[in-house]
Amino acid sequence: MARRRRTSLIEDLIEIASRLPWWVSLLIALGSWLVLHPIANSQPEVPKDLHQMGQSVVGQLIRTFAFFGQFVLPAVFVIGAIGAVLARAERKRLRANVANARESGQTIDGISWREFEQLVGETFRRKGFTVIEKGGNGPDGGVDLVLHLGTDKYLVQCKQWKAINVGVTVIREFFGVMAAEGAAGGFVVSSGRYTAEAKAFAEGRNIQLVDGALLKRWISNRSTATPAAPESRNTDKATDLSSAPRCPVCNEHMVIRKAKRGSNIGSEFWGCTNFPVCRGVRNIA
Repeated sequence: MARRRRTSLIEDLIEIASRLPWWVSLLIALGSWLVLHPIANSQPEVPKDLHQMGQSVVGQLIRTFAFFGQFVLPAVFVIGAIGAVLARAERKRLRANVANARESGQTIDGISWREFEQLVGETFRRKGFTVIEKGGNGPDGGVDLVLHLGTDKYLVQCKQWKAINVGVTVIREFFGVMAAEGAAGGFVVSSGRYTAEAKAFAEGRNIQLVDGALLKRWISNRSTATPAAPESRNTDKATDLSSAPRCPVCNEHMVIRKAKRGSNIGSEFWGCTNFPVCRGVRNIA
């Protein structure tokens, strides 16, 4: 296995910043300037004894670090923000090419594993999630994406397996990671399919298995997402989706549900079909 190229601290910070939402990187850049600039311009006290001399040396080291940091850190995170914007444009282009595969010739099976992760991340962004790219540990391991929707956190693992089905071992290990991270749910996304054992294990554990066919429908906007816990919809009323309103959070169709707890117990409301991944609601007029 090829040895990873050594990188400097600045390069690592730029890479981290480029994986954050661009506005987060800009806020960090501004915050670092506001914190470090006053420190760098502070005037040292004249030492009167040996004890104060030691404190003066430490203070001077801090001011020196702040002097260089007030320029370096904002520059690093501004560069990272620019990289995030460019990367987002590249992900949009990739998604458009895959969605129009007949014209572009670029399909899910014809892209690299890194492009596959970027494609999946862009798909979840279009569903209303805030996406943080973790990078995983390569084409076959690690949590690749962290999703946030409101206060809930979801994990995503991408498997661009073209020749074999994703087995139960992968899903079992992913469930352990979800528990350790305190995630509300998770998605395993593959360009292929899943074994019957993997599907059986995922049921009731708030894990949604997204195969290649469903992912293609998501990319082409021809189908809504199904929830990770289908049993939570047992009390929903059948609804004509053509007349149902759209979710204010993720823009999916909504169905009529009945409140099971709280002050409005027993009352009906519009709930997102993507529950519990999405908790958007509307009042019934």
